[in-house]
Amino acid sequence: MCLLACASGSAAAQDESDLSAKQRIFPAVGPGLRTIKRGADGRLYILASPSPGLLVFDTQGKQVLSINETGAVPSGSGQGHPLITFGEDCDGAAEGKIYVADRGANLIQVFTSDGVPLRSIPVNAPVAVAALPEGEVGVATLRDPHLVIVFDKNGRDVREFGDPEPLAERAELNRYLNIGQLATDAQGHLYYAFAYLPEPTVRQYDRLGYAGQDFQYTAVDAFAIAQAARKEIERQESKGRQPSFKRILTAVGVDRTNGEVWIALYNRLLHFDKEGNRRATYKIYTPQGARLEANTILVEQDRLIIGSDPLGIYEFERPDKKNTK
Repeated sequence: MCLLACASGSAAAQDESDLSAKQRIFPAVGPGLRTIKRGADGRLYILASPSPGLLVFDTQGKQVLSINETGAVPSGSGQGHPLITFGEDCDGAAEGKIYVADRGANLIQVFTSDGVPLRSIPVNAPVAVAALPEGEVGVATLRDPHLVIVFDKNGRDVREFGDPEPLAERAELNRYLNIGQLATDAQGHLYYAFAYLPEPTVRQYDRLGYAGQDFQYTAVDAFAIAQAARKEIERQESKGRQPSFKRILTAVGVDRTNGEVWIALYNRLLHFDKEGNRRATYKIYTPQGARLEANTILVEQDRLIIGSDPLGIYEFERPDKKNTK
């Protein structure tokens, strides 16, 4: 049974404040940015589709690999053949394997640490991927009956878990409304961030699929947005047309060391502790003061890396660490 964290009741939550980026980083990446991940192998993964594709950086920040429409290109090597059709998400495993959710090919592409194709796992419309312990990989899709499918190191479907929230009577519409992103922590938990739930929600699972903590934003100022979202669900259900909604939760990042969760609602950034209490809320901006709408968040020890399509990737000092140095 999930433990619901009602953020509006947290007396410890701070008032909303502004948070400006220190600088833009990785300037070659802008439009098409999909995700930024720190793999369990310590390397940094940046995916932008269709270009420049997947960029991999070592722990010192040196680019060591590129996998894109021209193939895998380790530093100093020539061009290869196409390996990814259209990537939606990626992750790196502790042993160095690279996973890419290739929505264009309906595959999870698996590569060795140096970009050599290892195997492809057929998956219908994958949208998120997360490396798990013992060579397993978790996948979220557009259409599977469960929220998460877990494949073992040989590409076999070993378990599925997570029931979609009941938001609409029409099955196609309800499944669309349960689309989500994936994140992990060092303890082997998997986090599912619902993109379209009226009340922004991130659900924690253990690796076997048992649900734990819910991180949910239900403050007074979110109530009107949730009401409007539910009315739009009713309207689209009555029309019977192809679902088309504006995302509510646009990005999620998890501090791998302690399980604290950061979520973005466009340019609003919310910080939750591991018990699900909201600790702070920020409005985020570029160094020039432009509104920054996040679609990917990487939580590092003393910084946040926040990406926005099409504005690019920005580095922030972690505001919760300023008084602990």
